[in-house]
Amino acid sequence: MRRRDREVTEHSEIMHILDSGKVLHLGLVDQGKPYIVPMNYGYVFEGEKLVFYLHGALEGRKLDIIRNNSDCCVQIECDVQSFSGKVACQYGCSYYSFDGFGTAKIVETPKEKIRALRALMKTQTGKDFEFNEKLVSIVNVIRIDCDYYTAKHRPLPGAE
Repeated sequence: MRRRDREVTEHSEIMHILDSGKVLHLGLVDQGKPYIVPMNYGYVFEGEKLVFYLHGALEGRKLDIIRNNSDCCVQIECDVQSFSGKVACQYGCSYYSFDGFGTAKIVETPKEKIRALRALMKTQTGKDFEFNEKLVSIVNVIRIDCDYYTAKHRPLPGAE
């Protein structure tokens, strides 16, 4: 990270980003070409390890890509607020952002799918939901084990 003064290392601020973002941009590589798709997500910590869960259709391009190349990255932002200035170069945005890198895999077991969808709904709504094997059989779940991540905050001018 070039701007270390904007680096976020406090766990509470990272949690704020994960809880507030709602949309994760999933980056994959399809035969040497980038492919990015926005998705809703859930997350859990397994000890110190951050795990994201995504859900979608039982077939499609992102699943085909993951089967061929499990390397991925994720990006989340929240609290985006535009600001203006006296000259063009003083305009910009305040924000929090999160960038993570890891591996994706397609979840096969109903037990983990249930866990994943509970986490996803908790992240998205703040509420607890129940799922059963029949409900989870009609969706695909992607698990992302995040090996490394960084977070950043650009405050409003004058708030630094």
